[in-house]
Amino acid sequence: MQFNKSFLSLFAALFIGLSLSAQNKYTVSGTVKDSKTGETIIGALVRITEVKGAGAASNEYGFYSLTVAEGDYTMSVTMPGYKTEKRSIALHANRQENFSLTDTTILSSEVVITGEKQDQNVTDPQMGAQKVDMKEANKLPVLFGEKDVLKTIQLLPGIKSGGDGGSGFYVRGGSADQNLILLDEAPVYNASHLLGFFSTFNSDAIKDVTVYKGNNPAQYGGRVASVLDVKMNDGNNQKYHVSGGIGLISSKLNVEGPIVKDKSSFLITGRRTYADLFLKLSPDTTISNNTLYFYDLNAKMNFTLNEKNRIFVSGYFGRDQIGIANAFGIGWGNATGTLRWNHIWNDRLFTNTSLIFSNYDYKISISSPTANFDITSKIRDFNLKHEFQFFPNPKHLIRFGVNSIFHTVLPGQITATAETAINPIKLQDRYGLESGIYFSDEWNVAEKLNVTYGVRLSVFNVLGDGDYFLFNNAGAVTDTITYDKWEFGTTYYVAEPRVSFSYILNEKSSVKASYARNAQHLHLLSNATSTSPTDLWIMNSPTIKPEIADQVAAGYYRNFKDNTIEFSAEIYYKALQNQIDYKNGANTQGNELVEGELLFGKGRAYGLELFLKKKTGRFTGWVSYTLSRSERQITEINDGNWYPVRQDRTHDVSLVGMFELTEKWSLAATWVYNTGNAVTFPSGKYYVDGNVQFLYSERNGYRMPAYHRLDFGATWQRKKTEKFESSWNFSIYNVYARENAYAIIFRESETDPNKTEAVRIALFRIVPSVTWNFRF
Repeated sequence: MQFNKSFLSLFAALFIGLSLSAQNKYTVSGTVKDSKTGETIIGALVRITEVKGAGAASNEYGFYSLTVAEGDYTMSVTMPGYKTEKRSIALHANRQENFSLTDTTILSSEVVITGEKQDQNVTDPQMGAQKVDMKEANKLPVLFGEKDVLKTIQLLPGIKSGGDGGSGFYVRGGSADQNLILLDEAPVYNASHLLGFFSTFNSDAIKDVTVYKGNNPAQYGGRVASVLDVKMNDGNNQKYHVSGGIGLISSKLNVEGPIVKDKSSFLITGRRTYADLFLKLSPDTTISNNTLYFYDLNAKMNFTLNEKNRIFVSGYFGRDQIGIANAFGIGWGNATGTLRWNHIWNDRLFTNTSLIFSNYDYKISISSPTANFDITSKIRDFNLKHEFQFFPNPKHLIRFGVNSIFHTVLPGQITATAETAINPIKLQDRYGLESGIYFSDEWNVAEKLNVTYGVRLSVFNVLGDGDYFLFNNAGAVTDTITYDKWEFGTTYYVAEPRVSFSYILNEKSSVKASYARNAQHLHLLSNATSTSPTDLWIMNSPTIKPEIADQVAAGYYRNFKDNTIEFSAEIYYKALQNQIDYKNGANTQGNELVEGELLFGKGRAYGLELFLKKKTGRFTGWVSYTLSRSERQITEINDGNWYPVRQDRTHDVSLVGMFELTEKWSLAATWVYNTGNAVTFPSGKYYVDGNVQFLYSERNGYRMPAYHRLDFGATWQRKKTEKFESSWNFSIYNVYARENAYAIIFRESETDPNKTEAVRIALFRIVPSVTWNFRF
């Protein structure tokens, strides 16, 4: 507590000092919104044209602040996809100026010229960050025609897919659990539906998506590979609208509108598959009694109380259910809730306070004449976050804040009927408190030099009650530590400094470099190649220490043709501590001593990422290429030698193209290629009681076959008026029917039992889909 008081006192002194030094200056501040929907716009560039370097980007809530000397000025506000707005102001006192920008897509078909250069990729010191344009994402062809932001980011450099058709992803060599996925600030622990073929994010509900590839800003903590920050739409506060889509496998509906015009709005978006309805049409009871569906619901409301206060309430609820008659069933789902309060203290100080809830759970049910039991697990968070944003002058944007998360992990229990042969098991619940305090400054040092620096102190407390075990190298228990209820046990502190800079070589190019340290206190136990609903989350303990990643990166950035074409080349090296892997034959389910099955070591990942994007014109798109390696070194594995992790792929290529054929027809295509994942194959076999057993030796010493696929899509704008619009989307997944290996299994040859044959299992060949979208 004394540390927090000292921190706040230091900031107060800084605030007063900066304010006194700026007494002869005045501040213009306000919000930037979409004129048609009332949605706040993130990242709009607000400039005072007469003052060189006097510019600021609107924050995640649309707020901006600029402080300059007294005078008469011209302000301009630019944002890609919107018409530039200019306004003359007389700045002789602090004043508020709000802007409403017009979306160019609702104008006539003529091209709207902004008159401003969009060169943020060159000037911004932030490295390893990519924004996803939702208008682009909605044009891309995807599996089953379901627009999916997680599949879109897999087309970016440094981000690899988790498998054919899957929404899981790996960033710069990190594993799936090393990605922090946020929906309106709430962590989503399993962001997939139907075993990964769909993501939990309904594209109709999404406003902004940004992914940070390890060079995370200081306000983010808890993961070592990446942050995927997804923000939901607020809802139209001008008019009521209903939109939706009907596809072959799922349908969705979106309703939004004002509660009080200009003051408050609501948004409700729902989606459901109906494969289970088709199953019931089958006359075969072994099919009609099966279950296969998912649903999700996004809801949000916001209230503008006055010019200085705004309240947001948002939530997500999603569920999957897969069942085979009454014999087997698995259900899993996420629930999140966020209550946020935005407050403007004055023209330069903005705060956001959030109370956040997140819950993920799964249940497996098995029923047979000899066994009738359920397996359940859950992870639940309560998170309080408070952040300040201070705009002392156009050269600085200072952020600082605190957050604290109370974690509860129910690692699993087995409940069984009295008649079954299965013994009930109840594992101990685990509790932890993960806290962080952070500071950062985005500093325009000079005309050509921009720097962002900061630090985060993360603290993790193991909380009672419960027994924790210590193990020897053989995995046997050597001691037991018992914590009483609410007792603070083992505590870990990790300082996480970070710095990045950009130096502008000329108006078209720049170089950047960065260093960041990130720590992770939650870990996922998984033997699968992609995230499974039944994977087990565990926390730090006396045995399990925080994962730590130190990443350095450097890059060259250049724009062409008046910033309409972007190019970047980044290299990175990441060193990892306290990495987790498994002993051979590890038992992770229903095992109270699971920590004794784990091995610990270090890791490294390094690579080159190239990105070329055309942003304007009838033809747009990008090319991305990643050359990378990701390896681990654990004494007990592969004789202590470095070995590749499962997600290690040397080459990864994505080609994306979109073409506006006519006013009514647009085309899109993607082609992807990657070398196969590292995998462990059997190196021999032996027989036990006449049954064949395979012998596994070198960990991840083999490769899956190379993967490549072409997808094609077309959108037909059927009708578009002020009151109603509709369109048809047609897509073909895997156009040339490549049988990519989802898995390879080994079995004895039917013709010669002395021989073993490898069998490739492919999930998808050609998958056509069609979706009708509407809005009124």
